[in-house]
Amino acid sequence: MVRLKEKLCLFFNNRWLVFVAAMWIQSFAGIGYLFGSISPIIKSSLNYNQRQLSRLGVAKDLGDSVGFLAGTLSEILPLWATLLVGAIQNFIGYGWVWLIVTGRSPTLPLWVMCILIFIGTNGETYFNTAALVSCVQNFPKSRGPVVGILKGFAGLGGAIMTQIYALIHSPDHASLIFMVAVGPAMVVIALMFLIRPVGGHRQVRPSDGFSFSLIYSICIILASYLMGVMLVQDLVDVSHTVTTIFTAILFVLLVIPVVIPISLSFSQATRGPSEEALLSESQKQDPGVSKHNDDQEIIFSEVEDEKPKDVDLLPALERQKRIAQLQTKLAQAAAEGAVRIKRRRGPHRGEDFTLMQALIKADLWIIFFSLLLGSGSGLTVIDNLGQMSQSLGYDNTHVFVSMISIWNFLGRIGGGYFSEIIVRDYAYPRHAAMAVAQVIMAFGHFFFAMGWPGAMYIGTLLVGLGYGAHWAIVPAAASELFGLKNFGALYNFLTVANPAGSLVFSGIIASSIYDSEAAKQAQERHPSQWNGASILSSFLAVEEPLKCEGAICFFLTSLILCGLCIIAACLSMILVYRTKAVYNQLYGKSRT
Repeated sequence: MVRLKEKLCLFFNNRWLVFVAAMWIQSFAGIGYLFGSISPIIKSSLNYNQRQLSRLGVAKDLGDSVGFLAGTLSEILPLWATLLVGAIQNFIGYGWVWLIVTGRSPTLPLWVMCILIFIGTNGETYFNTAALVSCVQNFPKSRGPVVGILKGFAGLGGAIMTQIYALIHSPDHASLIFMVAVGPAMVVIALMFLIRPVGGHRQVRPSDGFSFSLIYSICIILASYLMGVMLVQDLVDVSHTVTTIFTAILFVLLVIPVVIPISLSFSQATRGPSEEALLSESQKQDPGVSKHNDDQEIIFSEVEDEKPKDVDLLPALERQKRIAQLQTKLAQAAAEGAVRIKRRRGPHRGEDFTLMQALIKADLWIIFFSLLLGSGSGLTVIDNLGQMSQSLGYDNTHVFVSMISIWNFLGRIGGGYFSEIIVRDYAYPRHAAMAVAQVIMAFGHFFFAMGWPGAMYIGTLLVGLGYGAHWAIVPAAASELFGLKNFGALYNFLTVANPAGSLVFSGIIASSIYDSEAAKQAQERHPSQWNGASILSSFLAVEEPLKCEGAICFFLTSLILCGLCIIAACLSMILVYRTKAVYNQLYGKSRT
């Protein structure tokens, strides 16, 4: 009995259980990715035009990304309390929207609807923050894979909830909004006490590599399965029984990862010394963990100022030897009074920054604007995917919403995996992978602009992959350059780039061009009822919805987004150039 109690204690304090629970929460945290599915319901029920709908989309993006409060609360409250606040916000916000859309509550002004959408979607920032903070602390040496997998499941949330909605089989399309209000809150409340740091750095095992491989395999199988199910349901009239079977298999795939913490806790009688051991001496100073010895800090700061620039480009062993020699000379000179060692005024890259310290660093702003241009352009596509597909003659917008959710998922998984290879095997900056992702997105926007047959499928693939990669690479890179201590605040500051980009690209550029083209088409269809003044009035009006058809609706918008992605890739390469020496110093030793 005592033995069983010990094993249960090991199980509930296993870092892999925390990781799996975080994956489950993230699977239902992708609330924002369902906006493309619920926006037509809101638009038709409340008689909104495209510009009004875009304002709701911007409110959704702000709620999805403005996580200052979530970041602050994660440092003050226990993580379960942070998750509970998010669940309450999600339920109140989308629950009220559902009441309005179904006529159970009086219709409210547009600005109030924006506030409700903001509140409901903002719950997602609490889910993301708690999951990332706990798991990055539990897996400090595997940040890329951990962040990629967690953000990947958040991206896959749209496809998972769409499949559950297909199981409900409700003729009332507004029930999807109800599911968005209730589903995530129930899952989070059920799992919130499992999400916490459990001293994961003391649970390093030789089997970790196999465990990550198993998780990656499940991720690929899950994405492939959802894609297959989606295509079958789109092409064939599937019975409710078959849909039930499809959904049951989906839940089995989601539950399989819990085998890892179960096997680690119950299958091994005792853990060997190699499993209990901490990281080797050369790895104990993890990237992002500050040195606390004040004398060492002073000398290291002086070394940074005095060492030749080519030292960081030497092989790891030679570099360490040269730096040690220089450090010894400085220490001797300081002891003799020949030189005066300067006390540095702030942390260097790779150490713990506060948000205010990071805000005066050019690296942070380069990351921010690269993210604004890259992810902002991708979010514009996600928000307007329903209208884009309808303008090209596709009736079932749910297919493309599910597709971009799956490609987004694979982009996050792949972004975390390949950027980790770049960092671990080549000691090269992680943002090189982000530049590649942004170039891929540029090609996707070009396909959208051309409107060729099948372009919606190809564009959705490329933009989904590239957009997803951003959210695996940026959090990991931020923790490497600015430390883990204030990771929640730093991460939530960077996520503001998402709605900032969407505000300009979707709320102003895309919606204005769409409504302008729709007004032109309305004039061509009814020339006797239109003149120059009426075109302007219809463009500014809010009563009469305008509908645009054809590739021209998003042609100019997509070309603009294509150019912005190219600029974002250039910014990422500038950051690569600036941080080469830092990554060589942080990870070069692991290659020797």
